[in-house]
Amino acid sequence: MEASGRQWIIPAMKFFLDTADLDEIQKYASMGLLDGVTTNPSLIAKTGKTREEIIPAICDIVDGPISAEVISVERAEMVREGLVLSEIHKNVTVKLPLTEDGLGACRELTAQNVKTNVTLCFTPVQALLAAKAGATFISPFIGRLDDLGDVGLEVIEDIREIYDNYSFKTEILVASIRSPQHVRLSAKIGADVCTVPPKVLGQLVKHPLTDIGLAAFLADHAKANQ
Repeated sequence: MEASGRQWIIPAMKFFLDTADLDEIQKYASMGLLDGVTTNPSLIAKTGKTREEIIPAICDIVDGPISAEVISVERAEMVREGLVLSEIHKNVTVKLPLTEDGLGACRELTAQNVKTNVTLCFTPVQALLAAKAGATFISPFIGRLDDLGDVGLEVIEDIREIYDNYSFKTEILVASIRSPQHVRLSAKIGADVCTVPPKVLGQLVKHPLTDIGLAAFLADHAKANQ
């Protein structure tokens, strides 16, 4: 799109894969669908490998933000651990919990030009605090809110409005996604990123009418060339 001789670039919502499974990451990266990857200690534990083994391997596959979570809970230790993680690769984003210590660590790491992802966010005001602390990404967990009977996507709507009101640069990274509907509605709201498990990303591709249509086309082609 051009206006007054200038080209306007409309940003697209980014897709991160929420896994530490290298085969799944390679699969979707080869399709050109991935902008980044999010991991956590639970996902890494499933691989049977260490964080120090998995994170560099993921960085070799995907050229984008790769979230690696600290396991420390005290501010000074989070900062120390975050700096070590950031040395693994330029794309490593240090994942921090939304606690007082986590926000303090976020501020210190941001001041040292380390990218951060503040996770386990459940309210718009928590997201406001993370943006004030300089977080690169905020990760609201909408599926877990839905599990409690809340409407997780309403939190995304509120965060989007708050961030736009004050022109915060922190990106909204929708997490704990359970279905293609979560992705569709997050995109309508204007979330910056959706991090999805491989199962949900696969569901986004598929539709029964696509399969039926393709089968019909192939059948017609076969008849025409008998």
